[in-house]
Amino acid sequence: MTDRFINLAQPDLGGRESEYVNDALSTGWISSIGHYIGEFESRFAEFVGVEHAIAANNGTTALHLALVALGVKAGDEVIVPSVTYVASANAIAYCGATAVLVDVEPGTLNIDPAAMEAAITDKTVAVIAVHLYGIPARMHEINAICKPRGIFVVEDAAEAHGAKIGDDVVGSLSDVAIFSFFGNKILTTGEGGMVTTDNTELADRLRLFRGQGMDPNRRYWFPVVGYNYRMTNIAAAIGVAQLERYDEFIAKRTALTDRYDEKLAAVSNKLETVQVPEGFTRVPWLYNIYPVGIDATKRDAIMGALKDRGVDSRPVFYPMHVLPAFESDAAFPVSDEWSARGISLPLHTALTIDDIDFVTDAVVEILQAT
Repeated sequence: MTDRFINLAQPDLGGRESEYVNDALSTGWISSIGHYIGEFESRFAEFVGVEHAIAANNGTTALHLALVALGVKAGDEVIVPSVTYVASANAIAYCGATAVLVDVEPGTLNIDPAAMEAAITDKTVAVIAVHLYGIPARMHEINAICKPRGIFVVEDAAEAHGAKIGDDVVGSLSDVAIFSFFGNKILTTGEGGMVTTDNTELADRLRLFRGQGMDPNRRYWFPVVGYNYRMTNIAAAIGVAQLERYDEFIAKRTALTDRYDEKLAAVSNKLETVQVPEGFTRVPWLYNIYPVGIDATKRDAIMGALKDRGVDSRPVFYPMHVLPAFESDAAFPVSDEWSARGISLPLHTALTIDDIDFVTDAVVEILQAT
């Protein structure tokens, strides 16, 4: 046991967050009206490279909002990778539609375009391409399959703020995309989300459904059943401050990731790490390792040993096809193998190189004894 403990994630609020929040408080506009909301939306749209960004109160509601605005309804099917945070499928269920799970690619755990294509039926209206753990999905292949068929493409970029394919930032590569600003994300507002799109008509529908369905030109007239998915001015104030430091955050996270790579080379025969496709730029969110030759029981034992040594960790997401709400008897061999072996290690800007050495020394020691 040790008195030292390395947390998995930690927000960095060392910029102008307090200043902007106090400014919002001084105006009295603490709910869903206030200038920080529009400022955060416009700055985030510029950051992604799209015409419209619509703030929401969290990433899950942002995804539900996107699907509602696209017209997803009962009887429809939406394809989604089995390995992702459950919110990706929950939002489909909120619409009364069916989440069709497909297998993922080794290493990245992103949706396999071939498996996606094989799952398309005449009921398929959309595909959710998740940029899991900050690594872009193969958007060009996904779009090439979906566009000729009239299938909407939705990016779930909850964990991938600023990731790129070539020069294009994720969130600009589909009909509509969503982001999360939960407390463990690269950019955080505590709780918060964003929807991005270049489609003005879609953006208008997103704003309509976000604000209880109130007609923007006729106050307190509600032509549709909407939702209260609005972001607060206080949360947006934090978001504006976070965006100002994005480059700083990424530089620090990249340096820590490079140190992980360097130190874990000592046990390269005992684990796999993610290989990013050529031309893709990942963003360092969490650092994942995949010890070879283990199952979920041994993975949990490794995480227990890490905790005993003062290192927080968590398992890679369980495949949704094993969860009661989305259970499936279909075969998902890559999802099963890679999720059972996956461990997420700490990565956040409060860490030092010495902290990474502390974590990797523990990992190396445990793996060498495994």
